[in-house]
Amino acid sequence: MEQRLLRSLLNASAYPDHTESVELIQTHVSYIFLTDRYVYKVKKPVDFGFLNFSTLDRRRFYCDEEVRLNRRLCPDIYLGVAQVRETLEGASFFGNGRVIDYAVKMKRLPAERMLDRMLRENRVTETHIRAVARAVGLFHQVAERGEEIDAGGSLATIRANWEENFQQARLFRDITISGRDAQLIEAWVERFMSEHADQFHQRVNGGFIRDCDGDIHMENICLRDEENVCIFDCIEFNTRFRHGDTAADIAFLLMDFDYHLRPDFSRIFLDEYIGITGDSEATAVLDFYKVYRAFIRGKVESMRLQDPQIPEEEKVAARERAGRYLRLARGYVLRGALRRSLVITCGPTGSGKSFLARELALELGVAMASSDVVRKELAGLEPTDRRAEAFGEGIYAEEATARTYGALLDRAEAALSAGQSIIIDATFRRRSDRRPFTVLAKSQGVPLVIIHATCPEETVRERLDARMNDSREPSDGRWEIYLRQRDEFEPPGEREGAVITVDTSQLAAEMADTILGAMGILPCG
Repeated sequence: MEQRLLRSLLNASAYPDHTESVELIQTHVSYIFLTDRYVYKVKKPVDFGFLNFSTLDRRRFYCDEEVRLNRRLCPDIYLGVAQVRETLEGASFFGNGRVIDYAVKMKRLPAERMLDRMLRENRVTETHIRAVARAVGLFHQVAERGEEIDAGGSLATIRANWEENFQQARLFRDITISGRDAQLIEAWVERFMSEHADQFHQRVNGGFIRDCDGDIHMENICLRDEENVCIFDCIEFNTRFRHGDTAADIAFLLMDFDYHLRPDFSRIFLDEYIGITGDSEATAVLDFYKVYRAFIRGKVESMRLQDPQIPEEEKVAARERAGRYLRLARGYVLRGALRRSLVITCGPTGSGKSFLARELALELGVAMASSDVVRKELAGLEPTDRRAEAFGEGIYAEEATARTYGALLDRAEAALSAGQSIIIDATFRRRSDRRPFTVLAKSQGVPLVIIHATCPEETVRERLDARMNDSREPSDGRWEIYLRQRDEFEPPGEREGAVITVDTSQLAAEMADTILGAMGILPCG
């Protein structure tokens, strides 16, 4: 759509329903206009091969399909297809002018009830997750089946989908994914398909190939209340991406929980979903489909880099998201090489240790316990409650710190005793803080990996200044605290464990490669 027409649709007068404001959001395939009460979604005239909206007739057809298909899971939200008409002022969603495009018209859902936002604000409960699982499970039980749909679960179709994704992702090698990582994932996918061919056939024969949603992730779920779940924006543009295994459908949401470091929600969802559907065999192929979903998400975010209409600052964020999704895809592939381990971070506040811990937890899929969060839990505070305590006072007094490290040690022991790895994120500025964890690792017969975070002091100061304005950040670290911790810091030695020193001023991918390579999980070269 021409820029002149786009600008005209930002005027409230272009809408048949009164609105005080209009906001435009762009994806790689759509212009989404938000008014006070409604959403108008116009498809971009693009052709990516797997998606073709290049003609007016195609855009009209797929607008109709979007309404029809999404009414399965969100029946009262999709109102119909609106015409975009030419006017003297530009474009409008009403009037008698020539029809120049079409838009899906929806009721506007409450932003504060979107699952991704509720998760960021720590408002999601087990009840919510079980409600989503029930909605998806019941939908899958009645979703359409048939011989043509079964073809979507065949190895031939699955392989073709992968080959298409690999081909499209080659445009972004050494931009959002390295050539080595792409080859690693490609080899794993081919090996999995060869070794598990019988399981894919069984999924078809068992009736688990359905006309699914195809795009179930947190941004597409609205929790209107604890039991009223609206799942919207399914795949309408290509039946090949919608006709498939129900395991592939839920894998998107499970991957999304992993991406946001909430694997506990995956376990709750699966428990409820399997209880509804009886499909316990889905777990045999879930990791395969999680890799698929993470890879696609990374590819789609990468495609935003090629859209000339997306602002540069949005492209920077898209590139970061793409790299993180693609590292998650790699992480699913690498997790089998992880030995049961105890991993701890160390470094003064602002050194980047918590970021490292989160990125490592993302790739390896292991639990993480943070001293910032545990300290406040023990004090009866919310993680984001700020406490501007002086160094060594209040909740940061020696006694409170000892309790915090004791609680972290208990969590580490519980995880290791259950046969799981765990990452403990804390300053660990003194050898005496680290010693009990060294003893625990030896008693459990597992390696202790110490990730020593370092970076230039000007970077530390910038991070601490930025952190003060981040309401989601649990750390109370400030520059004066950093200086005291720096002066007291006792660097880790080889006798304590396997020490990996990481410069956290590097890119996230470079830091992850350093750690995973040193742990022997990521192949060299």
